[in-house]
Amino acid sequence: MNPEFHRPLRIDQLGEGELRQQVAADADERRRLMGRFGLLALDSLNADYALRRDAAGIVATGRLTAQVAQACVASGQPVPESVDEPFTLRFLPEGTIESDEFELSSDAMDTMFYQGQSIDLGEAAAETLALALDPYPRSPDAETALREAGVIKEDEVTPLSALGALKDLLKK
Repeated sequence: MNPEFHRPLRIDQLGEGELRQQVAADADERRRLMGRFGLLALDSLNADYALRRDAAGIVATGRLTAQVAQACVASGQPVPESVDEPFTLRFLPEGTIESDEFELSSDAMDTMFYQGQSIDLGEAAAETLALALDPYPRSPDAETALREAGVIKEDEVTPLSALGALKDLLKK
């Protein structure tokens, strides 16, 4: 099965130097990625890559840009977001290393495994987007929606407020 945004690059196209590539998702690919990531909108998705070989595999650096809208976690209203994310990825052949065989260091980069003779720059961009999205998008009306639902802020919680809530429950 091919991913929603498939842009294969044959490894034999990489020479000794740096190879620059750009990928952009078309309307159908963006629609399918919206479903995959639960987005309300994905108006653009672009990635610029600089690829080079190293001793372990292929290193890709670049920048991902996207225009998205997610549902507010409190109100469900659309929350537009401009994503502008620099990235560094390492592509390794599948089965090269097991996850428990290495420790992450401060210069660690995300690793993507590939099979065969090509890497997928589209899927790499999609996964980079997923990591860049705000996990808890909030609209300007989020506080109002939370308050109406009875959620209080952490700094408003005191031992006395808990007793007051218990007192209100006992009256019922």
